[in-house]
Amino acid sequence: MKKQNFFIKNKQFTFFIILALLIVLAAILAPVLTHGIDPTAGNLKEAIMPPCKEHIFGTDKMGRDIFARVIYGARTSLTATLSVVCIIFVVGGLMGVFAGYFGGIVDTVIMRIADMMIAFPGLVLALAVAGILGANVRNAVIAIALVSWTKYARLARSLVMKIRHRDYVSAAIVTGSKTPYMITRYMLPNVLPTLVITAATDIGSMMLELAALSFLGFGATPPTPEWGLMLSEGRAYMQSAPWLMIYPGLAIFVTVVVFNMLGDSLRDILDPKNE
Repeated sequence: MKKQNFFIKNKQFTFFIILALLIVLAAILAPVLTHGIDPTAGNLKEAIMPPCKEHIFGTDKMGRDIFARVIYGARTSLTATLSVVCIIFVVGGLMGVFAGYFGGIVDTVIMRIADMMIAFPGLVLALAVAGILGANVRNAVIAIALVSWTKYARLARSLVMKIRHRDYVSAAIVTGSKTPYMITRYMLPNVLPTLVITAATDIGSMMLELAALSFLGFGATPPTPEWGLMLSEGRAYMQSAPWLMIYPGLAIFVTVVVFNMLGDSLRDILDPKNE
């Protein structure tokens, strides 16, 4: 009954979590939804076909089915995006907790590294890193994570510093509580809700950044079905075959909106200020 009351009470969250789950299910069930069509297999005889009964989203310059590539592209884009968010959540969160809890030289080193990363425009630095590592999805994930963890570190540090010198924390230290216990018992519970909200709202922006890297040639490489790469491949045919850009563009738009609204709904639920 409590679960029902929660979902009924938070109708916006319920609506967008259902949409997000449908997007994830579409990625998981890609072989079923595409009836076994190989998204990387081309047929030059069917190149640049407009949407029709056989190919509802049309085909690209290699004769590959756009619908299949969009559905399979959800796998690539979602996997890469969630990987980035998980990496920056864990790495940035832990770095911030350590900096705030230990202070001193630990805080100085971590924060100066963060300051150096922030000094450069994020996407420009990510392009440089991806260019050095080479163009593929894994390196794009590493590049985005490398320039994005700083926000989580600074946020976690500020939250830890607010409670680091509270009386109950000092009392726990005096009574012999060890550092691992202090971090897991007092620091992380105060940090996690805010970091979870931040991670949820960052999913859309991380997806856009990964798509931008692929669009510019520093992310996914052919024939990988990835939305940003599909936009890049279709821009040469923007006027003669607009469906090459319309459908992957819509996929990015819908997915980003759904996850952004889901993040906003989650923030409204978890933010203590709204209680």
